[in-house]
Amino acid sequence: MRKYLFPAVAAAMLATSFSAYAADTNTTGVIKAFDLKAMTLTLEDGTVYSLPVGFKDPGLKIGEKVTVAWQMLNTKHQADTVTIDK
Repeated sequence: MRKYLFPAVAAAMLATSFSAYAADTNTTGVIKAFDLKAMTLTLEDGTVYSLPVGFKDPGLKIGEKVTVAWQMLNTKHQADTVTIDK
């Protein structure tokens, strides 16, 4: 029984690390709404992203094209970074 336990645990740890890595996603879009007080960013497709604690506004404006690096946190899109596309 023990000889099967270690490979099973190792496989589970490896699968978990890959699924965590695959959860990060980049999305490019145009800003529809930006609320620094509520810490949210909405793109024109209607997706709302929660901004991280300590987010520093790089000068975001409505109508500007941005790339959002995000991941799902429960049922919310949690932004990791927001960069302005030129």
